[in-house]
Amino acid sequence: MTTCQRNRQELPRPVSERVDGCMMRWCLLAFGCANIGLGVVGIFLPGLPTTVFLLIAFWAFSKSSERFQVWLWTHPRLGRPIRDWHQHQVIPLKAKMLAASMMSLSFIYVAFFIADSWVLPTVMAAVMVPSALYVLTRASEPPQVLETVPVKVNRR
Repeated sequence: MTTCQRNRQELPRPVSERVDGCMMRWCLLAFGCANIGLGVVGIFLPGLPTTVFLLIAFWAFSKSSERFQVWLWTHPRLGRPIRDWHQHQVIPLKAKMLAASMMSLSFIYVAFFIADSWVLPTVMAAVMVPSALYVLTRASEPPQVLETVPVKVNRR
């Protein structure tokens, strides 16, 4: 069985039904494609997240097109972060560090150069601290499956 076939078997079934309306379906399909585009740009542009946009696209495709949902899930490059998140709640270490540093830098910038009072930095901290804690406490790698090796026991 190929990796693609195995990944397709592991494809999650949508919790809710696909949308029925033709216009809404096309809007969600376009929204998913736009998020794929942003995710691909995020691969090359530092500071723009990739996985978040891919997860949004996966959600949009789950509501609008099974074909695109399967394509994204089984894609050799783009599918891995989606599968890791869906199956194990994994956020790569590089993404964690980038998220935490961007939140910190934006907070410092706003607090020292934009905010006139303490209100805006307080609101930002109230949103960013729990978000950063959530991101930083997720696993960085999927759990390793250990192979069992038979052990010979010498009995005398």
